[in-house]
Amino acid sequence: MSSPTGGPRGGSPSDRVPAQHSPIHDRLEQIIATLQEHVQGSPLPSVSAVAERKPDPFHILVSTMISLRTKDEVTSVASQRLLSRAPTVQALTRLGCKQIAELIYPAGFYNTKAQNLKTMAEVLVTRYDGRVPEAMEQLLELPGVGRKTANLVRNLGYGLDGICVDTHVHRISNRLGWIQTKNPEQTESALEKVLPRRYWIPINELLVRFGQSVCTPVSPFCSRCPVGQHCPRIGVERNR
Repeated sequence: MSSPTGGPRGGSPSDRVPAQHSPIHDRLEQIIATLQEHVQGSPLPSVSAVAERKPDPFHILVSTMISLRTKDEVTSVASQRLLSRAPTVQALTRLGCKQIAELIYPAGFYNTKAQNLKTMAEVLVTRYDGRVPEAMEQLLELPGVGRKTANLVRNLGYGLDGICVDTHVHRISNRLGWIQTKNPEQTESALEKVLPRRYWIPINELLVRFGQSVCTPVSPFCSRCPVGQHCPRIGVERNR
């Protein structure tokens, strides 16, 4: 499932560029190419690993819901436990909230997530014949699903263009000076204006891998950053 750009899954071979050509466009392309080479061989984010094993929208939805505010290694194990017991929407509806919570523990907020997962499955059965919808509006109506989760399901489950903004994408794109935004919603809109469309899907996986290993939230490893010469280090107070 590698992208045609040689980086993470999901890119389009199109050479389309944003409608508004940004002055940082050429440098941005260079940075992305460098980062794609740098992250080769590093661990995949947990949801990307699920999608690589089985690009099923339901499995991706479940894993993404579990992943919120949870470390990747915990998400991976918790997702595998739950999906081995409930590999289909119908199977998930047959589990009780307590069973789901036990299966996904110690994921963050596991009791709340268990309730959301149970209700989500019931909604899918009653409204969508057990199928995960691909429309953004319908996904956002599901309990526990925000734009990050919806975009990732659309990206990895259906191959639909969209920029999934998590904490890494928001932090790094601002740190590099690509955009100047205050929250993920603003970041998604701003990146759509400067990021070539073929990178809309793979940018999440790319920046998550880079953010976990080098461009960390606190005290990033600037001394071994492969794009340090292009980075204004916006918001970085100290680094290693």
